[in-house]
Amino acid sequence: MTSPSILIVQVGTPPAEVRDPFGDLPDWFCRALGCTAEAVEVVRVFEGEKLPSPDASRVAVITGSWAMVTDRLPWSEEAAQWVRDAMEIGMPLFGVCYGHQLMAHALGGRVDYHPRGREVGCKEISLSPAAAEDSFLRNWPEVFKAHLTHEQSVIKLPPGAQVLASSEHDPHQIVRYGPNAISTQFHPEFTPQVSEACIRRRADVLRAEGADPDVLVSELEDTGEARRLLKTFVELACCEPSR
Repeated sequence: MTSPSILIVQVGTPPAEVRDPFGDLPDWFCRALGCTAEAVEVVRVFEGEKLPSPDASRVAVITGSWAMVTDRLPWSEEAAQWVRDAMEIGMPLFGVCYGHQLMAHALGGRVDYHPRGREVGCKEISLSPAAAEDSFLRNWPEVFKAHLTHEQSVIKLPPGAQVLASSEHDPHQIVRYGPNAISTQFHPEFTPQVSEACIRRRADVLRAEGADPDVLVSELEDTGEARRLLKTFVELACCEPSR
């Protein structure tokens, strides 16, 4: 039996108050990609499930998580080694939030808590000058909105990695690691409703940090360009004639 061309590397699951109304992370990604659950293979590495051998004819999406890359959990370090192996054969990879940080860590970068604290809400993402020369992003809007929620960030890029976008808070919002490997600190799979649930869940913490959850919620909007980034990458990887 042929494996689905899309592999979702699931590195966590939402808290019940977010998961119950909106589903698990693979559901979010399937909705963003416009595909059915049958069209993807999900490997829950955070529960000890083993990844298949890297395969350049498939595309892997590495999800976000409620864990921290700096904890160096055994399953996370195994996934980091898998990323290195996948990079060696040119397998298409798209990392999101934790997946973004995991890819940077795996390839020699440094991940840690952001010195300015948490970034949360719907924020502007600005392409870097290098994006104008990037084959994937050169026709993308120079500024677009995306949903964010993270405490840790890529603090130092891996050797050879290139920044393609930033936010006011975080300089490493889109990073390219090679011809077929890219990652985003923001969440292209989030809807305003998911983002609101994440904000409401941490309302007391956000207030203690000086943020207003009600204002953050009022600023939420659909982030079509962020979602299209993920969808287009996966579609191009799946439709590449050589694959």
